Amino acid sequence: MGFSTPDRIDASRGRALSRVAVRPRVHGKFLYVGDEKLLVRGVTYGPFRPDATGSEYHDAAAVERDLAAIAANGLNAIRTYTVPPRWFLDAAQGFGLRVMVGLPWAQHVAFLGDKKTAGIIERCVREGVRACAGHPAILCYAIGNEIPAPIVRWHGPAAVERYIERLHRAARAEDPGGLFAYVNYPTTEYLRLPFLELVCFNVYLESQERLEAYLARLHNLAGDRPVIMAEVGLDSRRHGEEAQARILDWQIRATFAAGCAGTFVFAWTDEWHRGGHDIENWDFGLRARDGSAKPALSAVRRAYAEVPFPKVGPWPRISIVVCSYNGARTISDCFEGLQRLEYPNFEVIVVDDGSHDRTAALARAYGFRVISTENRGLASARNTGLAAATGEIVAYIDDDAYPDPHWLTYLAATFRNTTHVGVGGPNLAPPGDGVVAECVANAPGGPVHVLLSDGEAEHLPGCNMAFRRATLEAIGGFDPQFRVAGDDVDVCWQIQKKGRTLGFSPAAVVWHHRRNSVVAYWKQQQGYGRAEALLERKWPEKYNPAGHLTWAGRLYGRGLTEALTWRRGRIYHGTWGRAPFQSLYQPAVGLLAGLSLMPEWYLLIVALGGLSGLGMLWTPLFWAMPLLTLAVAAPLVQALTSAARASAAAPRSRGVRVTLLTALLHLLQPLARLCGRLRHGLTPGDVEAVGRSPDRDSSPSGARAGGRTQSGSVPWRPCSARTVRLSFGEATSTAGTSRCGAVCSGQAGCAWSSRSTARGGSSLVSAGGRAALALLWCSLSFSRCWPP
Repeated sequence: MGFSTPDRIDASRGRALSRVAVRPRVHGKFLYVGDEKLLVRGVTYGPFRPDATGSEYHDAAAVERDLAAIAANGLNAIRTYTVPPRWFLDAAQGFGLRVMVGLPWAQHVAFLGDKKTAGIIERCVREGVRACAGHPAILCYAIGNEIPAPIVRWHGPAAVERYIERLHRAARAEDPGGLFAYVNYPTTEYLRLPFLELVCFNVYLESQERLEAYLARLHNLAGDRPVIMAEVGLDSRRHGEEAQARILDWQIRATFAAGCAGTFVFAWTDEWHRGGHDIENWDFGLRARDGSAKPALSAVRRAYAEVPFPKVGPWPRISIVVCSYNGARTISDCFEGLQRLEYPNFEVIVVDDGSHDRTAALARAYGFRVISTENRGLASARNTGLAAATGEIVAYIDDDAYPDPHWLTYLAATFRNTTHVGVGGPNLAPPGDGVVAECVANAPGGPVHVLLSDGEAEHLPGCNMAFRRATLEAIGGFDPQFRVAGDDVDVCWQIQKKGRTLGFSPAAVVWHHRRNSVVAYWKQQQGYGRAEALLERKWPEKYNPAGHLTWAGRLYGRGLTEALTWRRGRIYHGTWGRAPFQSLYQPAVGLLAGLSLMPEWYLLIVALGGLSGLGMLWTPLFWAMPLLTLAVAAPLVQALTSAARASAAAPRSRGVRVTLLTALLHLLQPLARLCGRLRHGLTPGDVEAVGRSPDRDSSPSGARAGGRTQSGSVPWRPCSARTVRLSFGEATSTAGTSRCGAVCSGQAGCAWSSRSTARGGSSLVSAGGRAALALLWCSLSFSRCWPP
C-alpha cells in the first residue's frame, strides 16, 4: 500500500480543500458541484489486510502518500469497500479527492432468511453512514455491492428490491444530504431501484464494441439518472501489462463518450485482501505490490485528462436554430444555456416567427443572429433557419428549453462515429418550475423518444434533434402544414422512408420546461390532437386498421400510463441460472388490457352513463350501472397506479397531492387529444376502403381531395374480425409495437389517435368505439331479459 518515494502534488492543499468543500448533487445525467459539472475520474482503493484492531487504514503516513499520488495523476475520486475513519476523509479532502464509501454487509448469504440478520445489516449500514455523515469529501454511499444472482433468485427480485429500499431509507435518515447507490452487475441488471440517485455497475468487458453497446443499454435502464462505472479493469497477470494499459485507455474513453458521469478503475494497487486472505493470483492494480507504477497508470492519467472527449479534432460546424413565437418568458434561459456551451465551432440562429413580445430584442441583446418573419408556423420557421444555416449539422432546440454544456459535443461525437443522419437526446424537466410543472413532467403527452434499439431511434422530439443539413435539404425540409406540432414526427418518417437512420445519444441532454398550469396542459394536448389528424392524413400506412399509430420501437420517458394487466415480466436467467447477462422481459399488452388506454373509452363511459340515467325511466336499464362502474374504475386505477410509479421514480416528488394531480393529468390527456382530433380533423363522412396499399403517394396534396381519396371512397361498413385486431405493445416490451399511454413523441403521432375521415372513419369506428357498442349491446340484452 505504501511507496518509498512520495509523489509531488501540483496544487496546494488549500486549493484542494476549497474544491471539495461543497457536496455534489445530481442534475439530470450528471453530477454537479455548485454550477460546475463533476466528471468522476476515480480508482478503487483497498480493501487491505487489517491490523489487530480490525482497521485496514492503520498506516496514516502510507495512506497520505497514496492519496497524494492518486491526486497527482489527475484523479479526483476513490472508492473504498469499507467505511473509512474520519481522518481518512479529512486527508482525502485535503488532496481534492471525493470518496465513494462502501457499506459492507453479508451479501453472499441468505440475508432475508431471518429477521435478526436483516436487522443487524440495517444497523451496520446506519452506523457506517453515521460515521461519515455530512463530511464534504463524501461523493456517495454504496449501500450494497453485487448481491450474488443465486441469492437474488432464492429470495426473489421483489424481496431484494424492497430490502435495498429499506436500507436506503435507513441510510438517508442518517445523512439526508448524501447521495446513494447500489453497485449492480450485469447478472442482476433486472433489479429495479428507482429510489436511488445514481445507477452504478461493475462491468468487465474486453471488447470495445460490446462495452459501448452495453453502456447504451444501461443508459436506457437508468432513464434520467447518472450512470457510473463502479469498476472497470483488466488483470495484467493473465493479459500482460501493455494489454492492461491499452484496454484501460479505451475503456475509460468509451465510458465517458457514452455519456457516463464517471468511472472507477479497479484498482490502485495489486494489494487486495478479501475473506481473510490476501489475493495473490490477480493483478488488477495500476501499481505493483512493490509500489512501482505499471504502464496502465500513465494510460489512465492521459485518458482521464481528455474526458469526455479530446479538445482537439475535426469537430463539424453546427448551426443551432431556435424557433420562437412569443417566447420571451422562457427564452432567456435558452440563450443563457447556449452561451455556456463548450463546443469549438457553432452558430446560433433565432427565427422570430411573428412574435409580439420582446423575443427578437432579447436575441439581439445576446448577440445572436435574428431572422424575423410573419407568423407562418413552427415547420416554416424551422425551414427558415435551415436556409440560413452555414453548419454541416443543423440542431434544433425549443425556446422553452436550454442545453447541457456538452450538448453539441455528444451530438457531434455520435455523428462522427456512426452513419446516422439525425441524432437526438433526452429532454428532462428542470427542477424548480413548481408542483404543476413537476406533475406535467410525470404525465402523458410530453416529448419522449422512440428507440428501435439502444442506439437507433425511430423518433426524435423536436425540442432536441439535429440533422445533417444535406439530408434535410434532400427531403425538402419540414412540411409547412404542421404549424404547431407533428413536424418532428413527419421529418423523422421522411428520413427513414429514404432508407437513412436516426441515432440517440443519452448524454446530449436539454432541459425542457413543462406547462405550469392544467389549462395550459389541456390546450397543448388539444393542439397535439390536431397534429395527429394531419399526420394520419399524410401517413395512413403508419396507422393500423383500427386507426391507431403503431410504433416499431419502444417509448422511453416518464408519464407512460400503465395498462391493467395481471401478467408479470419474465427474467431470462439462462441455463441453470448462469447467464452472465440476465434481463427482464415485459409481456405485450393484450386487447382487453389495452382498451381502457384508448380515448374512445370515454365515449363508452358517456354512453353507459346515459343508459344508467335512463334507468330512472325504465328500470331494466339499471343493468348498465355495474358496467359503468367498471368502465370508470379502469382508467382511475390506471391513472393512480401510473402516477404513483412516476412520482416514486422522481426524487423531487413529495406527497399525496402530487400523485393525485398527476393522476388527474393522466385522465385528462387522452380526452384532450380526442377533443383536439374531433375539433380539427375528425368528422363523420365517407371513408376509404379497408386494405388499400400502404405504399401509395402519401403527400398531403396527392392523397386527399375534398375529404375523399383520389381513388374514390366507399360508405362506412363494419370492419371484419380480422380488421378489428389491435396492435398494442407494452411501453416496456422488447418486442414489436408500443402502446401510447404517453405521448408518442410528445408532439403527435400518438398510438391513441383515432381514425380521421381521410383515413377511414370516425372515432366510433375504432376499437374503443366498437368495444363501447359491444358493451352497450350486452347491456340492452340484459334489459330485454329483465322481467316486466
